[in-house]
Amino acid sequence: MIHLPVWLTDVKGELAALTAALVWAVSSVVYTRVGRRIPPLELNLSKGVIAIALIVLTLLLRAVATGNFADVMPAINPSAFALLTLSGALGIGLGDTAYFAALTSIGPRRALLLEQTLAPPLAAILALSFLQETLSTGAWCGILLTIIGVAWVIGERVNGVNSDTTHLRQGIGWALLAALSQAIGAVLSRAALANTSISPLWSTLIRLVAGVLALLLWVLLRRQRLEISHKLLRSQQVLGVIVLTAFASTYLGIWLQQISLKFAPAGIAQTLGATSPLFVIPLAIWVGESVSLRAIFGVLVALAGVGILFTLR
Repeated sequence: MIHLPVWLTDVKGELAALTAALVWAVSSVVYTRVGRRIPPLELNLSKGVIAIALIVLTLLLRAVATGNFADVMPAINPSAFALLTLSGALGIGLGDTAYFAALTSIGPRRALLLEQTLAPPLAAILALSFLQETLSTGAWCGILLTIIGVAWVIGERVNGVNSDTTHLRQGIGWALLAALSQAIGAVLSRAALANTSISPLWSTLIRLVAGVLALLLWVLLRRQRLEISHKLLRSQQVLGVIVLTAFASTYLGIWLQQISLKFAPAGIAQTLGATSPLFVIPLAIWVGESVSLRAIFGVLVALAGVGILFTLR
């Protein structure tokens, strides 16, 4: 067993959220550079199924290693199970579907800008209203600075995009629904994790199963045909990309997110988890892309907010 220093133990929820943001940033850069060859809905479904298999395998390996097979199927509080199921259906099922619709209508930059800047404060407000989870003035300042910095980094590339407003209202509506769904999903997870002994790994499994079932229901209602199996059979590269993104962004990313929600307030965990665009900047510099001074300034502003969240929370 690894024993962390006391100061790291006190901020392990915040560290997990930042690590999740890093994992999501690396996954998005890798996937973008390889090329998009699968529609987002099919990709999300396939990643979810692979991640579920990885979590089940992890639980079995952990049971074999410890000799405690009771952990494979632990007793789970029914109310916590219901909260996590609803969290997965809303956050992963409805939230991701709404985000994909926003991507189609207003493009990735605007959709990301709206979701990443609205979901954290919504989560903090909902946690305050329904969980009585109060934050200090310093924490609210940290959240605000972090959101401003992230918005600055994302918005740096939005200004030069063609402003086709044909689907603008519809896209904004989908983005708002995505942000609200993500915020509600985070608060529901926090409610289930904070007051029970359920492990973040099990909460990840429950949320993913609920999210995949919600996505399958969406596909059935739209009578949409899934052709991902044919694409996998034709291209080992596509299969490799899906497995890689499933392992990193879904399996590790959501697991880390659940760890953050167990040990940190929902508003702080959601804010730090939304810092993925900040990690993209050094990755972009590393692969030889040019980065503006404005983007670097946005990163510095967000880092100031992150520092406040770690010191004045």
